[in-house]
Amino acid sequence: MPKMKSVKGAVKRFKVKKNGTVKRGTAFRSHILTKQDAQTRRDQNTPKVIAKVDEANIKAMIN
Repeated sequence: MPKMKSVKGAVKRFKVKKNGTVKRGTAFRSHILTKQDAQTRRDQNTPKVIAKVDEANIKAMIN
């Protein structure tokens, strides 16, 4: 049996932290940020994690 390949789109989007949780990025951060509220922009800077139910699927894609 050959080894399973990683899903390259998932590898670029997610990172596994030391404690095992999966870190993700935030949407709506690329451009035209002047229309957004300052609080929204601050909130988008904070680290986000994947929900527990999705962790197994993401880790299988990254392997």
